Amino acid sequence: MTDPVPSENRCYRHSDREAYISCQRCGRKICPDCMRDASVGFHCPECVAEAARTMPVARTLAGGRVSAREGIVSLSLIGINVVAFVLTIAAGGNNSNFFQQGAMLSVDAANQAGTTLRGVADGGYWRLLTSAFLHEGMLHILFNMYALYLFGPIVERALGVRRFIAAYLTMAIVASVFVYVLSEPRALTIGASGAIFGLFAMALILLRKAGQDVTFLLVLLAINAVISLTGNISWQGHLGGFVAGLVLGATFAYAPRDKRTQIQLLVFAALWVGIVAAVAIRTIQLTA
Repeated sequence: MTDPVPSENRCYRHSDREAYISCQRCGRKICPDCMRDASVGFHCPECVAEAARTMPVARTLAGGRVSAREGIVSLSLIGINVVAFVLTIAAGGNNSNFFQQGAMLSVDAANQAGTTLRGVADGGYWRLLTSAFLHEGMLHILFNMYALYLFGPIVERALGVRRFIAAYLTMAIVASVFVYVLSEPRALTIGASGAIFGLFAMALILLRKAGQDVTFLLVLLAINAVISLTGNISWQGHLGGFVAGLVLGATFAYAPRDKRTQIQLLVFAALWVGIVAAVAIRTIQLTA
């Protein structure tokens, strides 16, 4: 006949199990299933959870959480753009319904097939975002995705995942709003260039804040500014994205640490109020 296990040698979580090891933090007895490896000895599950809750969270320059997978959002955005480009080709290219229903268009217009395309002024608000993921040719998408690959991770590292997603989408839509307000209403406009110019602006401010040399970026911006004013390129979208990038970049880089989250939320709110107001006013102008 075996002797019963004394109560002081039983696991505090499993009273029917023998336990001869104590948690190094709280001293309670723990069975093998409850042992958690620690730098010295073992800890119980509750002490491990408590340590995780009280451990300081690594933060980015803008106050976001440091991502374990650096650049994951930038690479995902590249993937979405590439998929959209492949779908455009598969659907029939720039004359396809897929492409023309997603491109930026201010007012209703008929395409070559006689199909009526609904513009933003007539309820096609999705175009403000979908147009930022469409490209007209191989060189167009290659240039934009290469720029996103170079500068996206820089900005993403400084902002964190959530802030970067919010900033990218906001810059893309602000670029479309500038197109909506300043461009010829029946012109189809597409491309990630507006958001890319926003990334240029944010990278410029963030790198300058970090004391880095920004000469290369300034030269790149000057070249792109000149290109934007020539040919069939939407300078309106580039300008809109760049302005939004400057505003957000300055907010993320220079907001006081103790109030940065509140200030960032206020700036995002102000930008979106401006987006809604500009779209509403331009819609009234186009439909009056």
